[in-house]
Formats: sequence, structure tokens, C-alpha cells
Amino acid sequence: MEKITVFLADWQVLFREGIHFTLSGEEDMDVIGESAENEEALAFIEKTPPKIAILNANHSKLSGVDACRRLKQNLPEVMVILIMDSENEEQLYSAMKGGASACLTKDADPEDVVNLIREVAQGAQPISEALLKPEIAAHVVEEFEIFTAIGKKVADLLAHLLPVESNILRHIINGTPLEEITKTLNLSEEIIRYHLNLILAKLVANDRSREVIEAAQSGVMPRAGKPGVEYVTREEFNEFKEKLIERFKSLVS
Repeated sequence: MEKITVFLADWQVLFREGIHFTLSGEEDMDVIGESAENEEALAFIEKTPPKIAILNANHSKLSGVDACRRLKQNLPEVMVILIMDSENEEQLYSAMKGGASACLTKDADPEDVVNLIREVAQGAQPISEALLKPEIAAHVVEEFEIFTAIGKKVADLLAHLLPVESNILRHIINGTPLEEITKTLNLSEEIIRYHLNLILAKLVANDRSREVIEAAQSGVMPRAGKPGVEYVTREEFNEFKEKLIERFKSLVS
């Protein structure tokens, strides 16, 4: 039986030891290393990739989300679970875009942690369940609308929501239960979850594309006045984003 290899990175020794002890009792799991810092974790993982990397989202010079981004770029086969000190929707949303498969808090039940690791090792993306939260769904719609409106040249480089995906998210934003959404849209729960996973994949892809776009734009600031160039400066982008966010909030409030 091939074991699920796990690397642990967390600043709290007792927490790491607790997880390590729990996993050591599972025949199908093997903790191959641990660290207090994400920087050290990356150095180890890049030499000896595990199946699962459990990283702390905070308390490190390199955040768990940034470490996750790097891993998914260079070692996409390594699945990442991020540890959060407490429930934090902004951090959860960043983790989604960064490519994390799941998030857990430090008060999670040990049995739930073991089951989560097995799910992720099998290719599941439990983090997509967060899209069923109205606040997270609103973030997603807001972000896709920003990039749709910002300009054709930029928008063409990014993934877009399908009409059915927009409808699903709008219902979630309005607080409609999943069971009712299936009836209203005449879609099975399986199909809705399929689209939630697609939305998650698009968020991750767009996050990476945005980094490339921003890097390219930073090389052409300020505008050179060339005809047909639609690039914007970072300041213009941020100003535009804030205005669109306010307009979006007024529409859904």
C-alpha cells in the first residue's frame, strides 16, 4: 500500500506534535518532515515532494498562501492544506485563489483532520465548499465583474463565469439554500458542485494570470501614449476596482 506522505509546517511545536502523533497512528500515512517556518518547508518540499503539505497561513515571513502559490506553480502535484488560527473569510478567499485544496483551524477534531487529508490525497477540493457562503460568493462575482469591465485586452486573458455559474452564485449571495437552488435552476446537486469546482479552478488560474498582467503593466508605467494600448497603471487599476466594488455592493444590498 502506497502511503500518503505529509509534510507539516507550523510555528507551534505542540500543535505540530499533536498532528504528527495523530497521523503516526494511521497505517496509510507517513509524516516525512516538519518545520516551524514556511521558508524551511519549501526548501525541503522542493527536494522531497510529499503528497500533502500542511502549512500555516500566518506567523511566517512567507505566508502560507504565498507558499501555496509557489508550490502550485512549481510542484502542482503537491496538495496543500492551510492551517488558520481561526475562521477568517478574507484569508479563506485568498487561500482559494492561491490553489489550496483545503483549510482547517487549530481546533479541528483529529479524526476530521485525518479524513480531510485522505480526501485531499484522492484529489478532492473541500475548499470549494466555501463558495456556498454568501460572503465568499459575493467576492467571486465582484472579482469576475471587475476583470470583465476593465478592458478587452486584459479580460481576454482571463477565465469568465458561465451564465449558469453566475446564476448559482447570485442565488448563494441571496442566501438561497442549496436544495432550493437545485429546484430553481433545475440542476442536480452534483452538477452545481461540478460548477463550483470549475469556478474554483478559474479563480486560481486568474490569480496567476493577474500576477503576470501586473508584472507586464509595471514595466510600461507610466503610459507611453501609444495608440491602441489599453494597459492601465496599478494606481488606475486600484482606483477602478474600488469604484466597481462600491457599485457592486449597491446593486446587491
